[in-house]
Amino acid sequence: MNKKEKSIRSKIILSLFIFSLLIVSKLFAQVYTPVLWQMSSNQISEDEVELIFKANIEDPWHLYSQDIPMAPPATTFNFDSIVGYERIGEVSETESISEYDANFDMVLKYFSHEATFVQRIKLLSTDPIEIKGFINFMSCDDTQCLPPSDEEFSFKFNEASNAISESNIISIDNADESQSSETLIGFFFVAFLFGLAAILTPCVFPMIPMTVSFFMKDSENKAKGRMQAIVYGISIVAIYVFIGSVLAVVAGPGIANWLSTHWLPNLLFFFIFMIFAASFFGMFEIIMPHWLVNKSTAHEDRGGILGSIFMAFTLVLVSFSCTGPIVGTILVESAGGQILKPIIGMLGFSLAFAMPFTLFAFFPQWLNKLPKSGGWLNSVKVVLGFLELALGLKFLSIADQTYHWGLLDREIYLALWIVIFALMGFYLLGKIKFAHDSDVPFVSVPRLILSIITFSFVVYMIPGLWGAPLKALSGYIPPMHTQDFDINQSIRNELKTANFESGINENKELCETPKYHDFLHLPHGLEGYFDYEQALACAKEQNKPLFIDFTGHGCVNCREMEANVWADPKVLSRLKSNFIITALYVDDKTRLPKTDWITSKYDGKIKKTVGNKFADFQISKFNTNAQPFYVLLSPDGEMLMQPKAYDLNVDNFVTFLDAGIENFKNGKTVQLKR
Repeated sequence: MNKKEKSIRSKIILSLFIFSLLIVSKLFAQVYTPVLWQMSSNQISEDEVELIFKANIEDPWHLYSQDIPMAPPATTFNFDSIVGYERIGEVSETESISEYDANFDMVLKYFSHEATFVQRIKLLSTDPIEIKGFINFMSCDDTQCLPPSDEEFSFKFNEASNAISESNIISIDNADESQSSETLIGFFFVAFLFGLAAILTPCVFPMIPMTVSFFMKDSENKAKGRMQAIVYGISIVAIYVFIGSVLAVVAGPGIANWLSTHWLPNLLFFFIFMIFAASFFGMFEIIMPHWLVNKSTAHEDRGGILGSIFMAFTLVLVSFSCTGPIVGTILVESAGGQILKPIIGMLGFSLAFAMPFTLFAFFPQWLNKLPKSGGWLNSVKVVLGFLELALGLKFLSIADQTYHWGLLDREIYLALWIVIFALMGFYLLGKIKFAHDSDVPFVSVPRLILSIITFSFVVYMIPGLWGAPLKALSGYIPPMHTQDFDINQSIRNELKTANFESGINENKELCETPKYHDFLHLPHGLEGYFDYEQALACAKEQNKPLFIDFTGHGCVNCREMEANVWADPKVLSRLKSNFIITALYVDDKTRLPKTDWITSKYDGKIKKTVGNKFADFQISKFNTNAQPFYVLLSPDGEMLMQPKAYDLNVDNFVTFLDAGIENFKNGKTVQLKR
């Protein structure tokens, strides 16, 4: 490398470093808040106390009142429901200013310099209690608004005097400093584990061999290969941390849902996997354009870096269909204004996600140490081709389910998989030969073992053609309701008919015909709704708690929960008997009648499809767009338990349902933890 090229590279690295510092400083600046809170209490009688929240507001910023329209978020006080006290009235506030606000082009009530809010409570017990909750608020000046912020509060009352402890008189910055470090570190490690889990998804794991093969061509030049590996790993992290966060702020969390469920990216991913499969089978070689190859030869170092960045971008793009639900919650937090936490989370996720790819790319010579005789390497490529062929069908299936095309019903999908893996088994036995294969004079022990595993898998799938649940594959194949012949459903229908003729009706009656029942379904013969308002109305009519299942056609974890947890008799009996069930599909593309369109309170956009409507409902009310997501509500729409996500432990799910029923009977509700 000559001096000019070294100088250019140094300038590029320096520019990237400065650019990174500017972005990081900008992101940290957005964490700044001009509102500082102080909490205290005032004992007014033996069993009554005032909780005092004082806001100190920097000039020229202002804080909005509790009494304003929906345009800007009002200041709200959210209390956790704890036995031992009750609120007397609502939170009162000092006199506010009512003036024209240029940010929202309307007259609004707000506070300048300072504001005081008071909540009067009655203590119902002499036992020590802790009153906890959070304040949600937004601050603006004359030209801009900061994202909404949450601040937790805690008041402790002792047994002797019911007086608040001095440690509870805190300010917002002190509270943040005492908790933020531990919270962010924990969030980082959780995101790191999610990144490792994402490697095992069906559209990520097959990419590892292709990555290795891309870097193998530079294995003779160790320094160059290591530089490419480093750039490759850094590029993955940079794409997720910077582009992902910027995308969330600009486009909102809906972009994750779009990539995961829209027909265009899914069909694109399907065709990409089919092309990869054809290439592995030896139909053609995937090569870069000649002009790009020539340019790369002329500038080898620069071309290698560009190639690494391109591979990283391709990996992120193709794998995002599977990783989207995992990073969806992080994107929601970015769009909602919690800048530092999603940056840390996406950093942890991307580091874990990039690690195996980088290690394989960093040491491509590991593959060179393997035996090269016998044509086994081409056999590996062909086997990967069969896997690409099978896994690529998942993308077509997602588009088929979300748009109800009816192309890949469950039995058709299984038939294709059975044929594909049967052909792979025959290939491993040497009964099928491709153009670049060597002769197989005998079957080696590894080939025999792999063929046994493959044919066993084929035999396992065959009963699925008649309705066997196939729990191990429940997240990767279309749902049972798409199957034309389901022997289990036939038995259930016969039992219903027999019970009806005998005057027995074990199933609860629905209040009215569910909306969208012609194309949306519940598993295991459950009856319920697919619209929140309709389900809530029925819950009020029957005085039963509401079980909300935020799900999706393309949600792998949702199908696994239904097959492994919902199917358990302990769970199924509780869902049938104790709840009004509603499954809200957040990715369904069915267009709503114009009368059912809604304007989002979250992003102000009009939601015109079934999926967009309920995805917006989940984000607006529960501050997440991850699925599966289970919520228990009272007939009045109040939360009975903290929501529950993916968890294959049946006992945990039973406990969740039982605790919700108990709280419903006792009239207890909870506030959503942020």
